[in-house]
Amino acid sequence: MINASRKNSEEPAGPQPLAADDHIAPVPRVSMQAFCETEQTSAAIQAASQDRRLGKAHITIKMGGVDRAVETYHSQPTPNVIVLETKPGTSILDGLDELATVCDPGTRVVVIGGLEDGVAYRDLVRRGVNDYVIGPVETLDVIRCICSLFSASEAVTTGRIVAVVGAKGGVGASTVAHNLAWTMARNLTMDSVVIDLDMAFGTAGLDYNQDPAQGLANAIFQPDRPDTALMERLLAKCTENLSLLAAPATLDRVYDFGAEAFDAIFDTLRMTQQCIVLDVPHQWSAWTRHALINADDILVVAEPDLANLRNTKNLLGTLKSARPNDRPPLYCLNQVGMPKRPEIDIKRFAKTVESEPVAAIPFDCKLFGTAANNGQMIAEIAALGRTTKLLLELAKRLTGHVDNRPQRASLLAPIARLLGVR
Repeated sequence: MINASRKNSEEPAGPQPLAADDHIAPVPRVSMQAFCETEQTSAAIQAASQDRRLGKAHITIKMGGVDRAVETYHSQPTPNVIVLETKPGTSILDGLDELATVCDPGTRVVVIGGLEDGVAYRDLVRRGVNDYVIGPVETLDVIRCICSLFSASEAVTTGRIVAVVGAKGGVGASTVAHNLAWTMARNLTMDSVVIDLDMAFGTAGLDYNQDPAQGLANAIFQPDRPDTALMERLLAKCTENLSLLAAPATLDRVYDFGAEAFDAIFDTLRMTQQCIVLDVPHQWSAWTRHALINADDILVVAEPDLANLRNTKNLLGTLKSARPNDRPPLYCLNQVGMPKRPEIDIKRFAKTVESEPVAAIPFDCKLFGTAANNGQMIAEIAALGRTTKLLLELAKRLTGHVDNRPQRASLLAPIARLLGVR
């Protein structure tokens, strides 16, 4: 069924900020050709082509609009997607009718027009237009438009990838990642998968009290591209909604990979899972950098000391500059308030990093030690504890479940404050 949409003419001009619940799924390997009338639109599409979500698309930009498109496809096959910009004061309908004579039936068509075009919605639908966008367009408009063409279809990936990495070794990033995934599955009822990417020393199997015979190594060293059936066999079931793709945690080989080694695994799991949590080891290599940059959301876990401060600032700056159209990466502080340990104050940490932490998890050696030794999650030991509540709020933030509605003030609040009641 053809799905055409049009921007609301009352929307403010310019790029809109990416909200926490605005999940834009990446496109599969497709070809796209854009025919532009203005340099501004050409520049926006060129910038969008550099975005991670369009990384698998082969995008060609030409000037000339619908007339150039018709001329081109008289002698060339049509791509998966055609983007056409209209010229002010001209009718696009005649051009679309002519384009239909040379266009393959499965090609998706996007039209970028102006408010003065006066094109009827039904006329565009009748001519097979999949989306109509009112210009001028910004980079994020192009990304949203192209990705939505495929996220609405039955063949595209929709799962959200959340990458968790430590600013320094031993800060508890794996523990945070495993508890976040468990919380997403249990409290938010999301079909979730944890992928333990620390091939040699991964602890996810221990934390979930699992000892699967197969796991990530069977997928990564598979000679053929992994499919859904293979991934289902390799996943270990932890709870009703949570599965684990465990690391081998053996030292019988060296685990050196290319930058895109895990892409096929991630793409396959996106088709069946609502959320994929990556437990990224503390190392800086081609594939860890690639995994972080291409995640939908990133959480850096740090402790309040000088080395973590430096590394957190470097990580956030590098990842933010590499993902200009994404939400900025987040960070949380872990093991805050350890007795007799000098710490950097949270306010000073935030001022240096130039952003506030999304959570400050208190130090509790008994709670975390008991959970690790028993193969349990924090919420299983302290269901009503402060750390459990922090992990739930963090899981909501990372998956777009944040309630942005204004809270109603209680009429008894002033009295309660006078009495010292919280």
